[in-house]
Amino acid sequence: MTMHLVGPWLSTTGKKKGPRKFRNAESAQTARQNAEKWQQFRQEVGAPAPERRREFKPYQPPALNYRAMEWRDVQSVETTMQPCTRPEAKVYTGTLIKGIATMHKSNAVPVLDEQQATEIAHMRR
Repeated sequence: MTMHLVGPWLSTTGKKKGPRKFRNAESAQTARQNAEKWQQFRQEVGAPAPERRREFKPYQPPALNYRAMEWRDVQSVETTMQPCTRPEAKVYTGTLIKGIATMHKSNAVPVLDEQQATEIAHMRR
């Protein structure tokens, strides 16, 4: 349900409560008496008085902390001026694996001997 389809009673604006109004003088007097009894009870028990007003502190963002500020004493790594060359390609030079077979769809499987190659060939569809 979207907000434009419901009435103004679901509005999120104007939710501040104004001064409390009572039906008659009798209900106002009982409310005042209950409030006084509550305050006396809180004093007897030793509960702190509720804070009515808090001090407003505007938001202060933390100071920016750049690397240069934190690590002024850290020394740089000494480098040797050797060229960064490409490493040699890694090539299989052994004799264990005879080749690579495709079992199902694109599943590459290493082939170790002739018998395994024939088994894989019979498994294919």
